[in-house]
Amino acid sequence: MGRRARLVLSGVPLHIIQRGNNRNACFIAEVDYRVYLSMLREASTAVDCSIHAYVLMTNHVHLLVSAEDISSPSILMKALGQRFAQYINRRYRRTGTLWEGRFRSCLVEGEPYLLTCQRYIELNPVRAGMVTRPDEYHWSSYRANAEGCIDPLVTPHELYSRLGAEPCERQAVYRQLFDDEISAETIASLRHATNGNYAMATVPFLEHARCLLGRGVSPPSFCRRT
Repeated sequence: MGRRARLVLSGVPLHIIQRGNNRNACFIAEVDYRVYLSMLREASTAVDCSIHAYVLMTNHVHLLVSAEDISSPSILMKALGQRFAQYINRRYRRTGTLWEGRFRSCLVEGEPYLLTCQRYIELNPVRAGMVTRPDEYHWSSYRANAEGCIDPLVTPHELYSRLGAEPCERQAVYRQLFDDEISAETIASLRHATNGNYAMATVPFLEHARCLLGRGVSPPSFCRRT
């Protein structure tokens, strides 16, 4: 049986997860994180993909990206995955596969899910017990989005830009979003959508995407209601 074609729509954000093979570590030393981010910036610029949020965990990566060309995310992940795997194999004198096959992804409707997905991504180190606050983790977009730290990799999404008229106002509003926990149901839905190549969206968006793509974009049990 062939693989389901990936759901991608022009301009619609895509939540991406790429895991290490057998959940083994992809990043061993601090320099590895820095090299990956440098490669990600180069590759995303080359294919005109905007990175709205990211986190690099020990054995997997989360990205929130958007692009006008629907082929760009796949080109980005293929080029980045190959180049970083070659780097790791050379540096640590290893052979074999670094990544666990295909990356996983889901479409993310802007409202009401985009900023929730950003929070989900940037809170990964907290949920994993690696830090107690997201600003304590160095390898995520949190400090760029919440504190205004310079990060040339991050391109704010339009919905983020609407949080306030000035950068300091947007950052303050964004930080306040982290005062509320993401519900267990929402986390489960986002994980299910990403692992299953579906959409995290309201029913009207799901119906619109189904018409555009000519196929279902969500399992019936996970249809999101307005």
